[in-house]
Amino acid sequence: METVFQNLKGIHKVESGYSGGHTVNPTYEEVCTGNTGHAEVTQITYDPEVMSIEQLLEVFWHTHDPTTLNKQGADVGTQYRSVIFYHNDSQKEVAINSLKKTDESDLWEDPIVTEITPFTEFYKAEDYHQNYYNDNPGQPFCSMVIAPKLQKFYKQYGHLIKEIAG
Repeated sequence: METVFQNLKGIHKVESGYSGGHTVNPTYEEVCTGNTGHAEVTQITYDPEVMSIEQLLEVFWHTHDPTTLNKQGADVGTQYRSVIFYHNDSQKEVAINSLKKTDESDLWEDPIVTEITPFTEFYKAEDYHQNYYNDNPGQPFCSMVIAPKLQKFYKQYGHLIKEIAG
């Protein structure tokens, strides 16, 4: 998800990390056990004058599977749950409406199971997790999972993608 959001207009910063659990300052290894309660997440800082929260959520719904409980692709466990953390009542309302609209559409055959949860704390992941795709394009996960996702994303959302200086 990090790479997708990094390429959108109006995005200032995307950080990979962990949120929604009970362990303070968890490590990747701890989160992988499934015992911390945290999900692997991206924290996005954006300009709402350029990119709306509705547009961010549309990208979110189209670039991962929100219909599988505690699973994304081959990754299984509560740390891979689909979740939206909201910071205020307005974000909560937008997220609920977006989920409902998407669930009623024909985008996904199965019902959406994404949690909409109040934000409490974000723990930035280790440095080697930041900018992962751009720093490791030859890794099997990057070439077999992220690259196809980006190709699909570029075709569908080219109008939202940042201009890249030559």
